[in-house]
Amino acid sequence: MILSGLLLSGCSIEKMAMNRLGDALSGSGTVFAKDDDPELVRDAAPFSLKLMETVLESAPDHEGLLLSLASGFAQYGYAFVQQDADRIEADDWELSEKKKVRAAKLYRRAKEYGLRALELRHAGWTDSLLKDPEGTVKRAGATDVELLYWASAAWGALISLSKDDPETVADLPQVAAMADRALELDPDFDNGTIHSFMITFEFARADPSEDPVATARKHFDRAMELSGGNHAGPLVAWAEGVSVQEQNGDEFERLLKRALAINVRARPEWALVNTILQERARWLLSRKDELILPPLPPLPDESN
Repeated sequence: MILSGLLLSGCSIEKMAMNRLGDALSGSGTVFAKDDDPELVRDAAPFSLKLMETVLESAPDHEGLLLSLASGFAQYGYAFVQQDADRIEADDWELSEKKKVRAAKLYRRAKEYGLRALELRHAGWTDSLLKDPEGTVKRAGATDVELLYWASAAWGALISLSKDDPETVADLPQVAAMADRALELDPDFDNGTIHSFMITFEFARADPSEDPVATARKHFDRAMELSGGNHAGPLVAWAEGVSVQEQNGDEFERLLKRALAINVRARPEWALVNTILQERARWLLSRKDELILPPLPPLPDESN
């Protein structure tokens, strides 16, 4: 009996230690967020993510770890894999496609961690979400907003890279339901982060309720207001997602230059994301002549 008690105590201590380690690791993202050296973070992040996955094996119900893994894999996939794929596409299409496949795998991983955390809070969440997205998300409350955002952002990114996979694209209603519920619960979340996501997502909806450009404009304006103009996210999202679509070259250039003018140290917690988005802004500007076509010459006057 004494030995059994000691063994049980040992298991309890190990579990407690793993939970504490999980708490420490799940808070490490704020350290990365304040770093303005993307290459350093690129090299360090995989180890951090794998360490969190290792600890999760011993603490499978640690919500902080699940959230950090959802956000971490989603951000790593975009910042360091998909952006690489986009930049080299014109010169090495085959390698670009391989990187996009990898990015999709990372997004799927992020999505699954997010759903797993939501499942812990709301039993049967995933199965119910697939059958009744609108009804399921009503079960989520204010404390679920961050999970709803990262799960939907990762899932949306996965869909964007899976246009030739009808089964994945068919999940768009689930993404919309979670993103809309997150916005409904906390419209000001993280200084406009959900609004920035919605700028481009509005164009992906299967059945938009109103003009997607008008809706996206509302999200852009609110994101800029909430971020105080110190976040490059809405500027790059609008330039890439709307200005290109409307072939508005002047707006495209103006918004990207405004993004580049942001002082990345003005808001230390956004240093990394602003640095990465400024890199994308420079790349987009370098491709302006490819993305914004010259105006067509006027048609000849047939009356003459």
